[in-house]
Amino acid sequence: MVTHWSSASVPGAPSDPLPTDPDWTGGSLYTDRRQRVVHASPEDLWRVVEGIGGKNGWYSFPLAWALRGWLDRLVGGVGLGRGRRDALRLRVGDSLDFWRVEEIVPGRLLRLRAEMRLPGLAWLEMRVDQDDEGGSRYSQKAIFHPRGLLGHAYWWSVSPFHAVVFGGMVRNVAKAAEKGKGR
Repeated sequence: MVTHWSSASVPGAPSDPLPTDPDWTGGSLYTDRRQRVVHASPEDLWRVVEGIGGKNGWYSFPLAWALRGWLDRLVGGVGLGRGRRDALRLRVGDSLDFWRVEEIVPGRLLRLRAEMRLPGLAWLEMRVDQDDEGGSRYSQKAIFHPRGLLGHAYWWSVSPFHAVVFGGMVRNVAKAAEKGKGR
C-alpha cells in the first residue's frame, strides 16, 4: 500500500506559503542539507530510514538527542520518550519521539514535523534515491522557520551542533544500510 500525504493538507508544511518575518530580521527559512552516496540498495537504505527513532535511535550522538528531549520536557513539551507505534513501519500521523510523520512516500521520502517546543516550525526530511551505479543516495534536510528574533537566535545557537548531530546521522545511516542493519 502506498501512503502519500499531500503537504497541501498540512498547515505550515514546508511547501506551503509561510508567514514571513519582517525584512530587518534577515530571512525566514533556514536549512541544513546533507547528502551521501550509499553502497547499498535503495531498499536497504529505506529500511534504515523507516526504522529510525524510538529504540533504534537517531544514528548519531545519543546524548545530544537525549539532552534535547530532556530540555523539551523541561519547558512543557513532549520530550523524546514517546517512541514509535511500530518498530519497522511508519505511517502518516505517527508520533516518532518528538516528531510527527507528516509525509511518507515508501522507499523514497520521510518528512517529520517537530512537535517539540521551539520558537518556530521545524522539519526533518530524509530522501532515498537510486544512483547511476546501482547504489543509493541519501539526502537529509533540516528545515527551520523561525518565529521572531528568538527563533533566529535559537537557530544560530544550535547550528554549530548540526555538523556533529546531523553529519553523524548521515554517516551512520549510510553505514547501517551498507551493513544491512535495516532488516
